[in-house]
Amino acid sequence: MIQENLNNIKKQITDICLNIDRDPKSVVLVNVSKTKPISILEEGYEAGMRIFGENKVQEICDKYEQFKKEDIKWHMIGHLQRNKVKYIVDKVDLIHSVDSYRLAEAISKEAKKKNVVAHILIQVNVAQEESKYGLETKDVMDMVRSIHQLEHLKIEGLMTIAPFVDDPEENRPIFKALYQLSVDIKEQNLDNVSMDVLSMGMTNDFKVAIEEGATMIRIGTALFGDRNY
Repeated sequence: MIQENLNNIKKQITDICLNIDRDPKSVVLVNVSKTKPISILEEGYEAGMRIFGENKVQEICDKYEQFKKEDIKWHMIGHLQRNKVKYIVDKVDLIHSVDSYRLAEAISKEAKKKNVVAHILIQVNVAQEESKYGLETKDVMDMVRSIHQLEHLKIEGLMTIAPFVDDPEENRPIFKALYQLSVDIKEQNLDNVSMDVLSMGMTNDFKVAIEEGATMIRIGTALFGDRNY
């Protein structure tokens, strides 16, 4: 089932990209494996998955220890508390959810201790939903300027979680706004800042996200089925 689902998503990505003259390789698929057991991740790995997205620190740590494959990349896609940074800073390839100076500072500090460079995305709450984390769009530029010189930190781009809507077209303005923000930041030419990653779009709206410039999409349900909470 997972192989079939993965093939289906990859085909959709390819079709969308070819339709808008984009290279399908310009879209990275994060396989959102949160709440799923190792047996499911193993099935995903056999199907060709290499990037797994998790939203809890404990779950990343457990899976990191149990599922040791040299070519796997772990992404932290959930809210990250400062006191838990030390457990994952040397285990994950990308932290999608940096939404404050104090969190960025904690990541920098712990990365220095572990002698690694932490790759991060700034989480933007474009839709200003009270239930979601992330900076307001208007605050992002100041945030980037304030953290870009922190040691052992590389800002790779931006991330947003769009509202869950019946009609994905409703989220188009949100994806457009995040893309424009990334363009504005890129024009600043700041050290340690690239805007190569736009992490936006999930199972229900990734097509629109890709059309609006997503370079990374986070897919869980369409690959693994409903979550087990």
